[in-house]
Amino acid sequence: MTIARIDLPATAGPVFVPGDEGYAAEVASWNVAHRHEPLAVVGATSAQDVAAAVRWAGAHGLPVAVQATGHGAVRPVTGGLLISTRRMSTVSVDPAARTARVGAGARWSQVVEAAAVHGLAPLNGSSSHVGVVGYTLGGGAGPLGRRYGFAADHVRCVEIVTADGALRTVDADHEADLFWAVRGGKGNFGVVTEIEFGLFEVPGFFGGGIYFPGTHAAEVLHAYRAWSAGLPEEMSSSVALLRLPPLPQLPEPLRGAYVAHLRVAYLGTPEDGDKLLAPMRAAAPALIDDVSWLPYSAVDAVHRDPVDPMPSRDRGVLLGELTARTVEHVLEVAGPQVDVPLIMVEVRHLGGAFARPPAVPNAVSGRGAQYSLFVIGPGLPELTPVVDAVTDRVLAVETMPGGLINFSGHAGPEALLANWAPADRDRLLRIKHSYDPTNVFSGGQALVG
Repeated sequence: MTIARIDLPATAGPVFVPGDEGYAAEVASWNVAHRHEPLAVVGATSAQDVAAAVRWAGAHGLPVAVQATGHGAVRPVTGGLLISTRRMSTVSVDPAARTARVGAGARWSQVVEAAAVHGLAPLNGSSSHVGVVGYTLGGGAGPLGRRYGFAADHVRCVEIVTADGALRTVDADHEADLFWAVRGGKGNFGVVTEIEFGLFEVPGFFGGGIYFPGTHAAEVLHAYRAWSAGLPEEMSSSVALLRLPPLPQLPEPLRGAYVAHLRVAYLGTPEDGDKLLAPMRAAAPALIDDVSWLPYSAVDAVHRDPVDPMPSRDRGVLLGELTARTVEHVLEVAGPQVDVPLIMVEVRHLGGAFARPPAVPNAVSGRGAQYSLFVIGPGLPELTPVVDAVTDRVLAVETMPGGLINFSGHAGPEALLANWAPADRDRLLRIKHSYDPTNVFSGGQALVG
């Protein structure tokens, strides 16, 4: 099928079809493993543009996909209509109410900067370059999560265009079923054009990272297992086994190295933070230790995620506990002695506020987990079979039922639905069928059933 230019949707923002100058830039995603090839892409500038685009797609029987930054791209968009929301990047902070209202294309860096002026902080993820909406709709397990929970737990209201092209504002009192589903069910129910959520009084924190030589990975992981189990909720942490590239912008000790990277964010005094961190600092000699008191605007220093676009392929599981057996298994299949094409194997501490239900219930899954185990490999077509095989081996540990949709990567429909308990799964599908009976929103991490 091809689209005649005269038949394109009438929007204030630009519309591109294959062959147009600007098409490639508009469809590009941060995860360059996936090359989108929609029949048309709308560079939406407003909710009205989004609604017009969805109505046009419906009239032509086309599926709709949406993208802001493309960090969460898990499969290519082929055919159909792609709505690019990157121009819809407004951010408004109400310091008295401690809330932020942001457009569909806003990045966390914009919210962090706007909130920090007032001594406030959002529940952003490990990288502030990620888009706010996609991250939040998938739950959002960030570096303050053990204290405050998932980002989705603090959403106040959502503006969304559903499959019929209607623009709706939903909250706990208006279309409560849809409000429940969209907070945790990701983009399966429409295109979110604005979102409002709570902020927290966090002007600064004690945090950063410690890089240990890969030769001490066993000592670090076993120490982390014992240490993390007794931490207060004010301490959020993770530890990652990293195979770093030989890039000149990396510090010399890390360039091309295999390292164990401890990441911490503590909402307490530096003195108490130092005491809490002492057992991990004693676990092995550090290559770099940059843990200190930081303004919240420096939150990216905790994980130091890559900023430049890259091809990646990821998947994760949840753990009821982090056992010695699990640690030994991870070291056996992905430790420094094994030559495998992986970028990162991460163990993240959950529990705390992640485990508690929010004031307004939502569809976020995985609340019973104490840890996640997450793997990222290079998303290169020629390496996909071996990356998937190695990922399967790493994740072949004693897991608990359920999962986090943001950590589900390229999982298929059946595995995706397994993130939820049966009752929540059935409710999600009922709401999906009610608001999107023809499965217009079928791209990305689609719920099918």
